[in-house]
Amino acid sequence: MTTQASLNGTALNGKVAFVQGGSRGIGAAIVKRLARDGAAVAFTYSQSAQQSEGLVAEIVAAGGKALAIRADSASEQAIRGAISQAVETFGGLDILVNNAGVLAVAPIEQLSMEDIDRTLSINVRSVVIASQEAARHLRDNGRIITIGSTNADRIPFAGGSIYALSKSAIVGFTKGLSRDLGGRGITVNNVQPGPVDTDMNPDSGDFADTLKQGMALGRYGKVEEIASFVSYLAGPEAGYITGANLTIDGGFAA
Repeated sequence: MTTQASLNGTALNGKVAFVQGGSRGIGAAIVKRLARDGAAVAFTYSQSAQQSEGLVAEIVAAGGKALAIRADSASEQAIRGAISQAVETFGGLDILVNNAGVLAVAPIEQLSMEDIDRTLSINVRSVVIASQEAARHLRDNGRIITIGSTNADRIPFAGGSIYALSKSAIVGFTKGLSRDLGGRGITVNNVQPGPVDTDMNPDSGDFADTLKQGMALGRYGKVEEIASFVSYLAGPEAGYITGANLTIDGGFAA
C-alpha cells in the first residue's frame, strides 16, 4: 500500500496539518502525502462522507493519524469550527492547506449572481477565513499553503473570467499575508497547478486534447506531483520560501 510505505518518512513528524477540501482529487492526494511524511492530518469534506472515512481508514491502517470533518467551505462558522476541532483533537496546528474550490465557466453575460457569489465565497472568502482562524492557532514557523491555479496568470479560453478573478485574488492575498505572519516565521505560499488528471477534469475529457496542445510537456499533471510539492513547502527545507506564487503546470503558462 502506498500510504503504508510513505509513513516511513520523517519530514513532518510531530506536525499537525489541516486541509480544507481534502476528500478527493488533489486534496485527497495532499492528505495522503502529508500523512505519509509524518503529519497528523485533519481535513474537511462537504458531501463525500464515505470516501472521506475510507481515506481516514487507509491512513490509520498504515499507522498514521487522520480526521475527517464535514464542513461547508461557504460557511464561516463551519470553517472556524473545523479548525478548532482539529486543534483540539491533535493538540495544535502547524500547517494549513486551502484546497477547497469551485469552477463556474460561462460567458460573463450568462453567469448568474449565484454562480459569481459562490465562486468568490469558496475560492476567496473561505481562504481568508481559514487563514485568519489558522493564524490564531499556528505555532511559530508554521505553514499556510493555498492551491490556486495557473489561470491566475493565463486564461486561454472564454468563460473563465470569474474563476480567473478568484484565483488572481489569492496572488495578492498570499503576498500580503506573508508580511503579516513573517515575524513568527510562518510562511505563506500559493501553489498554482495547471491541468491535473482528476475525476472532475480527466485527461481523457472533452477539452483535454486542446489543453495538452498548450502545454510544454503535452500532458496532464498527476495529483501526486502537486501533493509532493505541497509537502515540500510544508517541510523544514522550504523555510525561506514565502509570499510566492509557484506555478506547477507542465509549461501551460510558458
